[in-house]
Amino acid sequence: MATPKMTGRHGHGSDTVGATEDFVTMTIAGQLFGIPVLTVQDILGPQKITRIPLAPPEVAGSLNLRGRIVTAIDVRLRLGLPPRGEGEEAMSVVVDHHGESYSLLVDSVGEVLSLQSSDYERNPPTLDGRWRDFSDGIFRLNGQLLVVLDVGQLLQIGRAEAA
Repeated sequence: MATPKMTGRHGHGSDTVGATEDFVTMTIAGQLFGIPVLTVQDILGPQKITRIPLAPPEVAGSLNLRGRIVTAIDVRLRLGLPPRGEGEEAMSVVVDHHGESYSLLVDSVGEVLSLQSSDYERNPPTLDGRWRDFSDGIFRLNGQLLVVLDVGQLLQIGRAEAA
């Protein structure tokens, strides 16, 4: 039996016929984004977030999740988008990264989509340059673009300045 040819960061390839991957979808500034469902621990409504002094602007602060302190990242600011308007609440997508929990603050959370691996595409040249570092690729869905976010890259805050 032949081994399927795997390409790309998540093993997307043309020989993975019928293979699907599940993504939690979210909207940020009107754009549809997705992250692999297996990285998501929890989805929460608006939370009380405590600011962290001297933290980079994209670190919104921290929140208490069942007794655990979780760092909250404002994905809008991380992607170079304008901040949320006054009074606009953020949803919280809690993800696990190397055993640590983080909260990704997004405008809204949609459904879980099961997408065909064969429909995956690498980042097109027309993708906003600010997003390219954080995107793992795209799916074209009925005239709408789903940008797959690379959670690891989103969480690399302050590492470049420290290096």
